[in-house]
Amino acid sequence: MHVADLTGVALDYWVARSLHDFVREIYFTDSGETVSIRGNDRGRAWDGRFTPSTSWEAAAAVLERAQRLEVRERTDQGAAHCVAEFEGGHRTVDGRGDSLRVALLRAFIESRFGDSVDDVLRQPQALTGERAEPIDEQTVGGSVEDVPSPDGRIGDIQSSPR
Repeated sequence: MHVADLTGVALDYWVARSLHDFVREIYFTDSGETVSIRGNDRGRAWDGRFTPSTSWEAAAAVLERAQRLEVRERTDQGAAHCVAEFEGGHRTVDGRGDSLRVALLRAFIESRFGDSVDDVLRQPQALTGERAEPIDEQTVGGSVEDVPSPDGRIGDIQSSPR
């Protein structure tokens, strides 16, 4: 999928994937229609909906990472073109969209992943750097390595019999 074509949930998802220094987990709410995240951005915890395509509050996480941002064009209909460089980005990129926010988000994703990305992985996932690993419900709560044994094991120190 071309970054220039990303909108809605797909745009929100790829912004979250691009914020691997902030986002630890991505999951979907509202019957898969909304991206939600868990993470910590510069001391501010985030656990819930993440909709940068429709909210400047969420898009601010991208804007704060801009090292250079130039708005080149803006029409009466709201179409925008920007040129940007980002912390941790690979190069200077152009972004276009029906608003400055969408243009900025597309530029950010392109700075991280190039001009095309995979389809949205619509299941809970944990981010490790730029990689996303699917997680299941058991993984989310942590793994239990030592399941309790009611009969004890050799070497267990149990309470003395009464």
